[in-house]
Amino acid sequence: ISIKGGVFRLVASGKEVASIEDRHLDVIIVKAAPKVSRVFYAGKYDKDAQATAPDCWSNDGEKPDASAKNKQAQTCLSCPQNQAGSGQGNSRACRYQRRIAVLLENDSSVDVYQLTIPSKSLFGKGEGNVHPFESYIKFLAANNESIDRVVTQISFDDNEESPTLQFTPVRHLLEEEAQLAMEAADTTEARNAVTLTVAATDKVK
Repeated sequence: ISIKGGVFRLVASGKEVASIEDRHLDVIIVKAAPKVSRVFYAGKYDKDAQATAPDCWSNDGEKPDASAKNKQAQTCLSCPQNQAGSGQGNSRACRYQRRIAVLLENDSSVDVYQLTIPSKSLFGKGEGNVHPFESYIKFLAANNESIDRVVTQISFDDNEESPTLQFTPVRHLLEEEAQLAMEAADTTEARNAVTLTVAATDKVK
């Protein structure tokens, strides 16, 4: 699921197959990456440029992935790209993200979709039932719930210029939905969806 341009877009085999007109999407989160990952690009971001592999990345947010071709440091904590001011303004050049595997509510195909949650949608405080992702997990836990046992509404924060997501619980899962979620969480598709892997595209070194 892409959020490019502030629109939810369903993508399969690299091609957009559908876009969601609403500013929200109701899903069942069946799996989440256990830790926040990190991605670093040495070059400046260009929305019109061809996609390229990042220079360095980390699945666990603690050390660069073994397959990263341009590791910036031995650990993420000691990395100069992880320091405030290394990016634009006071931001960090190395970006946080977290991947989740989701089912669309009421989707009879039970297809597992991957959604990459950008850093701006991860951290911060929520208000009422509406939260950034890390706060959302804690909010559910405080109410004896978990992300794989509720329908979650993912929506765009209209107060932000760049696409920023917020998460809201909608309802408990029905018994049959909970069973589907449990089965989906144990699939290869779900495991792959929450793992940060990098592969070069054609003609990209």
